[in-house]
Amino acid sequence: MNLLSSASVFGFYTLISRLLGYLRDILIASFLGASIYADAFFVAFRLPNTFRRLFAEGVFNAAFIPSYAKANLENKTEGKKFADDVLNLLIITLLGIVFLVEIFTPAIVYLIAPGFYEESEKFDLAIQLTRITFPFLFFVSLSSFFSGILNTNNKFAAAAAAPIILNIFLILSLLISYFLDQNFGLNLSYAVTSAGLFQLLFLIFFTKKYYKPTVQFKIKVTAKVKFFLKKLLPSIFSSGVTQINILIGTIIASFEAGAVSYLYYADRIYQINLAIAGIAIGTVALPELTKKIKIENWNEVYKIQNRSLELCLLLSVPACFGLIIASKEITNALFGYGSFLEKDVILTATALKYFGYGVPAFALIKVLSNFFFARDNTRTPFYVSAFSVVLNVLISVIYFKKIGFVIIPIATSIATWSAVLIYAVLLIKLKYFNKKDFFFINIVKILISTLFMSLGLYYLLGFFEDKLIYSNYYKSFYLIMIIILVTATYLLLARLLGVFKIKNFKTN
Repeated sequence: MNLLSSASVFGFYTLISRLLGYLRDILIASFLGASIYADAFFVAFRLPNTFRRLFAEGVFNAAFIPSYAKANLENKTEGKKFADDVLNLLIITLLGIVFLVEIFTPAIVYLIAPGFYEESEKFDLAIQLTRITFPFLFFVSLSSFFSGILNTNNKFAAAAAAPIILNIFLILSLLISYFLDQNFGLNLSYAVTSAGLFQLLFLIFFTKKYYKPTVQFKIKVTAKVKFFLKKLLPSIFSSGVTQINILIGTIIASFEAGAVSYLYYADRIYQINLAIAGIAIGTVALPELTKKIKIENWNEVYKIQNRSLELCLLLSVPACFGLIIASKEITNALFGYGSFLEKDVILTATALKYFGYGVPAFALIKVLSNFFFARDNTRTPFYVSAFSVVLNVLISVIYFKKIGFVIIPIATSIATWSAVLIYAVLLIKLKYFNKKDFFFINIVKILISTLFMSLGLYYLLGFFEDKLIYSNYYKSFYLIMIIILVTATYLLLARLLGVFKIKNFKTN
């Protein structure tokens, strides 16, 4: 397997999904701006979407793949039996969760957006939309199960492509609402749940070659299932620490008008890099890393770990500098239209800038936690993540009144970097990581390439300053041109310096 090639396949489909997601968010920003309707939908979408990210972006796989791969190594019958037991447990559990949330939706909305409670119209609207969107959780969680089956077999394309369905449905709902003058919030909410169903059917179709499920509405908690469950909850908390921190940020931001929307739009922009630099690499490396650990091929284990970190930094470090330098121009080009005013651009860009400082950490946390999960160690990542979440909450709560919603991306970045440093110390202490000779040399080369890219970006933004102002209708064209130029410069330098070569990332 080639780490770069597999990550590229996963990243390509994820990139398509994220680009469609941007189109979706541009339409939402244009039609709804930062209104109470946008805030209500984002809160209604936040809870099931957080679970989507938690389950679909590697967290479920972190617990499932090592257990499923181990059962499959014993024999195919054991693998199928384990998968069937997990699937039936998931179906029954998820149905119960959805049923309870539908009943207690007002309490759930109050918990995730307490600031809405004082505005009855916004609060009631959020309740209505949450009840419509929440069944999406059932479908997307089951989709993650089938994605895990595919990923274990080193098949990443279908699982990466599945989220495209959600964005297509949401874009269509926005266009239908606009042309037929219908309710945007309601149509968006119904589209979320409908997309979840189609996404599940899509993945079932592609998985049937490797696994045909036997659905029985009864729970069998075998020794293997117990071990899986023991790992699942810590892995959800630890791998999903970035999403948990963002969810906490949404709760705190609900006390400031428009802040939920600003954070949502900023989150959408930097997530594209996280999807490729963190999620894609972590997802494709985990099955291979697990197999090498099971057969105790330590040379390959350390090689995969070194190359995973190197590839992660190769993609995330330039994104970090790019978002910091061009946060205003990027936000303006993507969302600065219609109901999304110039002041909304400035506030969103400020949040994006501070999220930018944390981008390498957001990506690294996905990769580093897998080094523990592949060894069936979920306890350590759990403790590290718990520390990160507590630190994030403390910083956000203490400084929110003084600084406002901007403290949320600052706190999230600080908390995630703290977790990365703790992981680094623990990996060395537990002897989970053995640095290869090329590692630090290549990191220096990445930083040199990033420096020249950043200088080029800064110059081009100044040169095209008058073309990137809020009122310029063609600002997106100029920004895309600038991004293509600086990205090409970075990749060319990285190639010349020898860090961007396909053969570097091949595993046996």
